[in-house]
Amino acid sequence: KKVADMKLKFSHLEEMKDEGADVDMDTHCVFGAATKIPFRLNQNQALLTFEDEEVAQRLTKKSKHCVNLDNRTANVTVKPFELDMGFQFELHVTVSGKKINVSEIPELPIPKDWMRDKLELNFYKTEQAAGGGEIKNVTYNKGAGTAVITFLKPGASKNFVGCTKYPFYAEGRCFSLCVSPHLDAHLRKFQPYCRVSKKTILLKGIPEVEEDEESVQDMIEIHFQKPSNGGGEIEKIKFNSRGATYVCFEEDAGSASSEITGNS
Repeated sequence: KKVADMKLKFSHLEEMKDEGADVDMDTHCVFGAATKIPFRLNQNQALLTFEDEEVAQRLTKKSKHCVNLDNRTANVTVKPFELDMGFQFELHVTVSGKKINVSEIPELPIPKDWMRDKLELNFYKTEQAAGGGEIKNVTYNKGAGTAVITFLKPGASKNFVGCTKYPFYAEGRCFSLCVSPHLDAHLRKFQPYCRVSKKTILLKGIPEVEEDEESVQDMIEIHFQKPSNGGGEIEKIKFNSRGATYVCFEEDAGSASSEITGNS
């Protein structure tokens, strides 16, 4: 089953605790994420998201509303909008201050140990020569053509920020290696949640009329924008006149997304 795309929202940087004299100068980033929640909007129903949550609460409290549709008065019902269960979590990413990832290492007819030594010599260059300085360890995977370079000096990996390609000299030739940050990622605070949207209402009982779907949606929007009807400024509206459609909602805003994920 395909998992819906999720937006990652940068939260903050966390200061790394000094657990000894050898501080690696790692960078620790925290991102917040939440699943998009699909909602089934049935035939002759509408969703309205208001700029002011007080408007939505006021309309919900009244419940019954008379709306003029195609020169006829329709009695519609406003219900609180309840989302199904979703999940939210934090993604913690640590960018190493001493390690870098290297890939696209060429397969050469030399022993594994020799290749490891060549990588160490190649990346050992002084900082002035665009290298990382003294190397503590090289973990080389010949089958995958990858390696993890660990430098001795904390913060050495920052010399390679923005460097995606790095020259590698071996067997009288110059190869181009891919260089990327060494990341350690894990999830925290993974938890389910249920919520009632404070800004969105569900409109039920909309009768079938001769007007097309867009015209009916416009009439609904005009009615609920008027302060005299208890309404206010509408951010988004979706009216469904036939079948059923699925609308995605973002957890952080509680408002209807313009993305329609499917019809049935």
